[in-house]
Amino acid sequence: MSLICPICQEPLSTSESGLACSNRHSFDRARQGYYNLLPVQHKNSRDPGDNAAMVEARRRFLGAGHYAPLAGRLAELAAERQPASWLDIGCGEGNYTAQLAQALPDARGYALDISREAVKRAARLAPQLTWMVASMARVPLADASCNLLASVFSPLDWAEAKRLLAPGGGLLRMGPTRTHLMELRQKLYDEVRDYDDQKHLELIPEGMHLAHSETLSFPLQLADAQARADLLAMTPHGWRASAERRAAVIAEDFEVTVAIRYDWIVKDQD
Repeated sequence: MSLICPICQEPLSTSESGLACSNRHSFDRARQGYYNLLPVQHKNSRDPGDNAAMVEARRRFLGAGHYAPLAGRLAELAAERQPASWLDIGCGEGNYTAQLAQALPDARGYALDISREAVKRAARLAPQLTWMVASMARVPLADASCNLLASVFSPLDWAEAKRLLAPGGGLLRMGPTRTHLMELRQKLYDEVRDYDDQKHLELIPEGMHLAHSETLSFPLQLADAQARADLLAMTPHGWRASAERRAAVIAEDFEVTVAIRYDWIVKDQD
């Protein structure tokens, strides 16, 4: 086991009720099968991360298969790398994580999110993984313990990613392009802000490099009002736009562009 104590960074080993380190810091295993490795002093709020309503919206939307091609391609790219160990950073409700687990049946898998509500639901999808409530800025895994990191629509601490990766391992990042959900954004805002979907490449630290990049795009017909409401709830646009604009989006069906970029960013060999 590569888990380390989030308080003192000593190795964690299994105990009767969960995990413990040599300094007697202990962490219980919840009945849903996850470990809470987020100490109170590392929280910025009482319940950080997505709340139950946001998690349920994402679970319904992804469970209905609207983004199935995205998850499928992510799993294919991960399987091509054949990692011995992997971590999904910011796993959310676990839809993408579960598909990674299916694609990597012989690898040691870990998943974390700062939202307890998300991990509580996610842990049921793939009980063979080690699920954690933890901070992405203080991942409770040892240095160089992962061959693959998956980051799906998630913020990233690049220094932490580099620390976690073994030499030759890589970060599989999945994020939006500038045209992603363009039609939705046009309905919500008077002026749609453009952004550079390669800007994250400027943040790659020394000792890591971009080895592969590709995009996947397809039209998605949103004919169901619940799906439109769930899409709003699981994106930042759901709380940035006015209530009137949100209601108009939910009221009638429309087609939206899904456009995603995948990057494989490798840590250099020593």
